[in-house]
Amino acid sequence: MYWIDLVTAIFPISHFEDADNTPSPNSSMTTKEHQEYWRKVNCQLKPVKLLFDIPSSRIAEDCFSKYVMYQVFIIKSGSFDCNKVFIERRYSDFERLHRSLWRDFKEEMEEITFPKKRLTGNFTEEMINERKLAFRDYLGSLYSIKCIQRSKQFIDFFTRAQLVEAYGCLRGGQYTKALEILLKTLPLQEKLTQHSASLIVPSLCAILVCHKDLENFLDAHEVGEKALALLQKHSRHKYYIPLLEAMIALAYVLGKDFVFLQEKLEESKVKKDQSKVLTLKELAVKEYVR
Repeated sequence: MYWIDLVTAIFPISHFEDADNTPSPNSSMTTKEHQEYWRKVNCQLKPVKLLFDIPSSRIAEDCFSKYVMYQVFIIKSGSFDCNKVFIERRYSDFERLHRSLWRDFKEEMEEITFPKKRLTGNFTEEMINERKLAFRDYLGSLYSIKCIQRSKQFIDFFTRAQLVEAYGCLRGGQYTKALEILLKTLPLQEKLTQHSASLIVPSLCAILVCHKDLENFLDAHEVGEKALALLQKHSRHKYYIPLLEAMIALAYVLGKDFVFLQEKLEESKVKKDQSKVLTLKELAVKEYVR
């Protein structure tokens, strides 16, 4: 039992209880229960890492050119990842990312090698397989550098194309299509923004708007609660007041109690000196305007 006492001394039991309501270890627990408890605690304490894999590719062609699309999988390491998310990117997309990062992180990227462009042989099986491995290692190297991992350029490489399309659909009133794209992209955003979970709030709010306009009020309310939880410590966030207003309206439709939300709204409005607050939908349609 000494090792349990030692860990408890370093990490007080109350810390774990406050974090996730996990039952604290006690003398009545069996050895197996203790092991399971500490396994869960250790998993919670470990930062989640991502792995990048490029298992397949395809040759695409349009009116002007022929190119290879690489299928990039983003996977959580250390555990079974039920949200296997992938995107497709071509050489020019990787090249654009590299140039953008090089401008801001030249010193950090001195040891990172980018696959050179070739004039011939780009469509041979050998070259494509070589590029798959090179791009996989390239993304892994970038992710290992914290400032790059958290940079807007790196995150945008994986998500911007989908989000631009989704918000375009939202502005055009194509809520079903917008919702489909947003729901596919959200797990990817969650993986890439673990350092600052509030970064996914705009997407959650766009999902809420789509559900609401499709009259999926319960789904809208559920995603709204998730967004509000992420903004608990960010009451000055531009989405906070519009989100509270949207949640009050949804609670009214669903017959839920909204007194607490109303109190939060009044409190926030007093603190925020703003003559006119945009609605949640008005805010959403302004995202990713080209």
